[in-house]
Amino acid sequence: MSDNSAYDGEPTATGRLRYLSLEWIAALSAEVAASESMGEIAQHHTVGVTQIISGGPEGDVAYHLRVSEGDASFGAGPADPEDVKMEQDWQTAVDVATGELNAQEAFIGGRIRLFGDQQKLLESQPVFGALDAVFASVRNRTDYR
Repeated sequence: MSDNSAYDGEPTATGRLRYLSLEWIAALSAEVAASESMGEIAQHHTVGVTQIISGGPEGDVAYHLRVSEGDASFGAGPADPEDVKMEQDWQTAVDVATGELNAQEAFIGGRIRLFGDQQKLLESQPVFGALDAVFASVRNRTDYR
């Protein structure tokens, strides 16, 4: 990993977003809010998921996804209410985000720790399918270093 001590959360000079920065979270928040498919799926599912990423260039990061009653939101901090919390280290998060590691394999291997209502998480798989399509638009502008 490169030295990131001077990174301030703004897009890089190339206009790319630093993975897990506040700017990246804000970009995803806007995409989730604008997504018709996320709004549609939120009419049929309710879940609050918090992700905790430890040991990143900017320290530990918490962000959430919340879908309920036709509303989908993504943002910094924990979900309220929180049904599920996932914890992982920076390298695991990068590997999963870039496709170098399958999320299920990371979970089975203990690299992603899961707390809370696992059944609710399983029932919410369509939510994560829709979210992946939203992530794709931001993924192309993301710097994972």
